[in-house]
Amino acid sequence: MKILIILFSLLSGGIMELSGSDPADEEKILAIMDQQQRCWNEGNLDCFMKGYLPSDSLMFIGKNGIVYGYQNTLERYRKSYPDRTSMGQLNFNIIQLNQLSSEYYSMIGKWTLKRSTDNLEGYFSLIFKKINGEWFIIKDHSS
Repeated sequence: MKILIILFSLLSGGIMELSGSDPADEEKILAIMDQQQRCWNEGNLDCFMKGYLPSDSLMFIGKNGIVYGYQNTLERYRKSYPDRTSMGQLNFNIIQLNQLSSEYYSMIGKWTLKRSTDNLEGYFSLIFKKINGEWFIIKDHSS
């Protein structure tokens, strides 16, 4: 019985630790999303990309498949959105932000893009990783 109580205590502590979230980390992650939205709406893709991990391990998954790497992701955006008109006005609606561990968060959201010729919308899921005290998107699945 003692062993069960100790085991339960350990498991409960571990679960509580994972389910709790750090408001400071959440603010930093939400600030990244705000910066990305602002940079996009200014037509600045280099600034927009600062939210992503500058690494070959970055993964972007879209309707045309998987793109690996920071530079390849940037080139994909440049090809898909070659000018300010095609970029339009981006808006993010964050649906869910969950702490997975002290180093990882997941986010689910909706994006809308208003342009003079049309409007687009879809959903995204992101995985953020904390590296040297900074948060970066390491995986982006956007549809």
